[in-house]
Amino acid sequence: MHPYRSHTCGALTRANEGETVRLSGWVHRKRDHGGVLFVDLRDHYGITQVVADVDSAALPLLEGLRVESVVTIDGLVKARSAGTVNPNLATGEIEVFAREATVLSRAEELPMPVAGEQEYPEDIRLRYRFLDLRRETLHANIVKRTKVISDMRRRMEGAGFTEYSTPILTASSPEGARDFLVPSRIHAGKFYALPQAPQQYKQLLMVAGFDRYFQIAPCFRDEDPRADRLPGEFYQLDLEMSFVTQEEVWETMEPVIGGVFEAFAEGKAVTPIGSFPRIPYAEAMLKYGSDKPDLRNPLIIRDVTSEFVGSGFGLFDKIVGSGGTVRLIPAPNTAGLSRKFFDDMNDWARSEGHAGLGYVTRKGGEFGGPIAKNHGPEKMAALFDALGLGPDDGCFFAAGKEEQAAKLAGLARIRVGEQLDLIDKDRFELCWIVDFPFYEWDEDSKKVEFSHNPFSMPQGGIEALTSQDPLTIKAFQYDLVCNGYEIASGSIRNQSPETMVKAFELVGLSKADVEERFGGLYRAFQYGAPPHGGMAAGVDRIVMLLCGAQNLREITLFPMNQRAEDLLMGAPSPAEPKQLRELHLRVVEPPKG
Repeated sequence: MHPYRSHTCGALTRANEGETVRLSGWVHRKRDHGGVLFVDLRDHYGITQVVADVDSAALPLLEGLRVESVVTIDGLVKARSAGTVNPNLATGEIEVFAREATVLSRAEELPMPVAGEQEYPEDIRLRYRFLDLRRETLHANIVKRTKVISDMRRRMEGAGFTEYSTPILTASSPEGARDFLVPSRIHAGKFYALPQAPQQYKQLLMVAGFDRYFQIAPCFRDEDPRADRLPGEFYQLDLEMSFVTQEEVWETMEPVIGGVFEAFAEGKAVTPIGSFPRIPYAEAMLKYGSDKPDLRNPLIIRDVTSEFVGSGFGLFDKIVGSGGTVRLIPAPNTAGLSRKFFDDMNDWARSEGHAGLGYVTRKGGEFGGPIAKNHGPEKMAALFDALGLGPDDGCFFAAGKEEQAAKLAGLARIRVGEQLDLIDKDRFELCWIVDFPFYEWDEDSKKVEFSHNPFSMPQGGIEALTSQDPLTIKAFQYDLVCNGYEIASGSIRNQSPETMVKAFELVGLSKADVEERFGGLYRAFQYGAPPHGGMAAGVDRIVMLLCGAQNLREITLFPMNQRAEDLLMGAPSPAEPKQLRELHLRVVEPPKG
C-alpha cells in the first residue's frame, strides 16, 4: 500500500464498504461522544468521517491532537446507518473505523479558525494566508479560478488564437497609472518598468505577422487598492487580432467571455451570446449615470432639464439657467413607504459630498414634497405621464453641472435599486459600451488629455484630428461590462505613424517625444502595419463575479493588504546597503510630518 494514502478524502463511497484503506489529511474537526471520537479528515479533495472507539489503537493518539494536525489513518470502510448519512458530503454514506494512526505533523494552537466561515480580521487572515487558504470557500474559489483560466485558454485556442509570452522587464508606458520601476545594475541611473499591460508588444506582434495573439498576462500598476482592484499585480486575458473591425472583435469574443460565464454560472442566467447590448458611451451616461451600468437594475435615468426652464421652482430654475442639468431617477411603488425613505436618500447624497437629492412622493395619484408643491400638481402629473410613471411611484432629482448631476444620478440609481430590492441577483447581464470620447478636458492641467487608450484609432482618422474640436472626437474604443463592473476594455488601434503623431500633438507631445517614448511602435508602423485591434479582459474581476465574492482578495492566492503590504512574506522591505550600492541608489527618506 502507498505510504500515505490509498484514496483521497473525497473518493470513498458505499462501493468501498469492507475495504481496508489508508487516508492522509488534516484533522478538520473533532467530536468526542464519550468513548467514541469522530474526526473529520480533510484534504484537497474532500472530507471523510473517521471513527475511533475504545477498541481502536488510534484513539489515544487522535484524542491528544489539535485540529489541523496532519495524520495518516489506516482503517476499515463501513456504511453509515440510514439516520446518520450526510447528504452534503460526497463521502457521506460511509465512515472509516480507525485501526492505526500516524502523526505526520503536529499543529500548534491556531491563530485563526479553519473550520467554518466566520469573519476574521484581515491582517490575521493575510499574515496566516496558508491557513486561510484551507478554509472551504476560499479554497474552492482558488480552484474555480484555475478552472476559469483553463476554460479561457481552451476557448481562445478554439477561436484560432495562439498564446505568446511578452517581456516582463520593459520600458515605461502611458497606460494611465504609475509604473513599478526596476533599477538597472548594469546601466547606472536607468530603470526598467514592469508592464502595466502588454499593449505595445501585442501590437508589435501584429506588425510581425502573427495575426491572432493571446496571453494570460500578469500586469503591474503602482496604484491605490480598492475592492475591485488589487495593489501591485493583476492578470488579464490579453488578445490582439489583425485585419479586423471592432464588430469582428465583439463577435469573436462574445462566445469566449459569454461561454466562460455560462460554464461557471451555476444556474444563473447569462445574457445570450450574440445579443450583448451595444450602448454608446453618451447614452450610458444619460440612462445609467455610469459607463459601467448594472443592467440587472431596471431603473432608467431621464433628463428633465427642459421641464424646469422658467418653471418658477427657484433652485432648479437657477441651476438650469446657469447651464446645469436636472436628472430624474424613478422610485417605483414607493407609496407604501414613509417619508423617512426619501429623507434618508437625501442625507445619503449629502454624505457622498453632494448638495442633496430632491424628491417627489406620490400615493394614489396625490403628490407630496416641496418640489411637487412648487412645480404644481398639473405639471408634475404631465411629467409623470410622459415618463410612464404610475400613481404610486415616487422619484428623485439630481441637479447641477452635467458631470456632477450624472454622477449623483448614477449613484442614486444604484442605491434606489438596492433599497427597493429591484436587482435580480441571479443574473449575469453583459453589454458593450462603445463610442468613447477620444479626449477629455483635464481641469487640473487645463489641457486636453486622452480619455482612454492613447493607441486607439480616432473615428474619422487624421481628418478628424485636424478638423474637429478634440472633445467631440469619438474613438473606436469599447468596454465589456457585467453587473456594474468593467470586465474588459479594448479598441481598434491606430497603425498610421502620421495619425499617431497628430493624436499625441493634441495632448502636447511633439513628434520627437513620440519617437523617443514609443520608438519601437512608431518605427514598426513605418514598415507595413496591418489594421488591428483587440482587448484585455480582467481575469480577477471575472472570477470574482463568478464566485459571488465582494472583494478580489477572496479569489487571489496571496494578495496584499489595503496598504500594499504582503504581511505573509514581509514585503516591501528595506534593501541591504550592498544591494543599493550595486544598483547605484541612495534612499531619500520622506520629510517627517
